[in-house]
Amino acid sequence: MGANLPVDADRVRLELGRAGGPAVSAAALLLTGAGRVRSGADLVARDQPGAPGDAVRHLGTPDGAESVEVDLAALAGGTERVALCVWTGSGTLGQVTGLHLRLVEAASGAVLAHFDMAPSSETALVAGELYRRSGSWRFRAVGQGYDHGFAGLAADFGLTRAPARPTAPTPRPAPAPRPGPSAPTASAGGRRGRGEELLPADMGERLSLRKEQVATSLRKGGLTGVTARVILVLDASGSMSALYARGTVARVAERMAAVAALLDDDGTMQAWTFGSRPARLPDLHLGELPEWLLLHVRVGQLGVIGRKKRPKSRADGQVDMRTVGIQNEEQKVIADVRSYVRDHPIALPTLVLFFSDGGVYRSREIERELRAAADEPVFWQFVGLGRSHYGVLEYFDTLPGRTVDNVGFFAVDDVDQVADPELYDRLLSKFPLWLGAAREAGVLR
Repeated sequence: MGANLPVDADRVRLELGRAGGPAVSAAALLLTGAGRVRSGADLVARDQPGAPGDAVRHLGTPDGAESVEVDLAALAGGTERVALCVWTGSGTLGQVTGLHLRLVEAASGAVLAHFDMAPSSETALVAGELYRRSGSWRFRAVGQGYDHGFAGLAADFGLTRAPARPTAPTPRPAPAPRPGPSAPTASAGGRRGRGEELLPADMGERLSLRKEQVATSLRKGGLTGVTARVILVLDASGSMSALYARGTVARVAERMAAVAALLDDDGTMQAWTFGSRPARLPDLHLGELPEWLLLHVRVGQLGVIGRKKRPKSRADGQVDMRTVGIQNEEQKVIADVRSYVRDHPIALPTLVLFFSDGGVYRSREIERELRAAADEPVFWQFVGLGRSHYGVLEYFDTLPGRTVDNVGFFAVDDVDQVADPELYDRLLSKFPLWLGAAREAGVLR
């Protein structure tokens, strides 16, 4: 069948099929003429099976196949394209055998088009789409692949919400086991936070293991079961470019998500980026971790600094990095975080995880902010990513005249070479000491 053809039927189905390999899932995106979703409601997937007005519906079958039914006559005027997206939560689409897309007339079941796909390393792709042309609808095969799963698609189409992760067909349930005399307590890694079930399999496994390692580090400090608000701060100054380009900062942020997953009561982490000016990033929710890393770890408009070209469009919540700048002004983001903590008081301590490659030159202003923060329920853990000059942060431990020592600092030459247990031990070693001192001084209740 042809891969680009007119569609005369009013109601059609886009059917995803496969012979074997990793589980795959399908979703439809309702796109405007600009190729963007208008909101999260323009996603039709397993966990959101209907678009407004039910013009597009997600359908499942007992064998685990998925399809999307589209009532072309009922689509809102602002919808110019309906794209069928396919992705896998483990492995690559190249490991899926017999992957194909069929366009079927809903009323008769007649096959209007059949498209065989042969992806390789991709983990997601746009299989095909329905689109308006001169008032009529047409179908075309697309086959555009992405190596970053659904997150790569999200960046292109302006969607930041993740659909449910693909799962294999559900087997017949086994008989329920008889209750024994007692049930073991779930381990830290086995206890899931909100949204963890949406993570790709490999990322979910890393998170589970890292939570166990965070729990071990806390246990060494006598803090098993402690809860705290966790805030992440990422240096976005110009000297950090190579660390972002290599993916080092994204990997750091993923490792810090495990700290929030175990310490924070709902696994959510507030986050800031900074250069010449601070900017608050969207909150990091565990289930949105892949998309968050892709959209918010120093991306936005940074690539057009100093260029006379039209800037790319940004996804919802994405920071325009031109407004952040490339200088080191740590004191400004410290002040911003302090204001947030004051304006959002909670009955828990706050742990700030602050990552920078140094180049600190505002030592006096930074010292002033952190001295003033010594009476606040916040512990500032600074981590240096390299051998650069860290100014006052390197000798803050020795500064007298504070209610409590509210700052920790260590630097590593290559954080990617530091194993998780060592990183979490160093990251959390001073936090319990501060907690005890802060309670004794009345900073914490």
